[in-house]
Amino acid sequence: MEEKKDDIVKIGAEYMHFKGKRCLVENIAYDCETCEKVVIYIEGGKTWVRKLSSFLEEIPERPDNITGQKHRFEDIK
Repeated sequence: MEEKKDDIVKIGAEYMHFKGKRCLVENIAYDCETCEKVVIYIEGGKTWVRKLSSFLEEIPERPDNITGQKHRFEDIK
């Protein structure tokens, strides 16, 4: 069975941002104007929303990628 892109993000799981901050995924929702999927997550005591496509995007090599990750957010296993 093919894995759907939105099945990759797990609700209740911890993820690491490429700049080294941890976050907790609260839910997946839909933008009411575009119907695009968004990830709702908590980081630094604040609740944030980011497009699913941005949450999962590959990032180019850059000096502030202190984790060496391939993607903007990666799950902490």
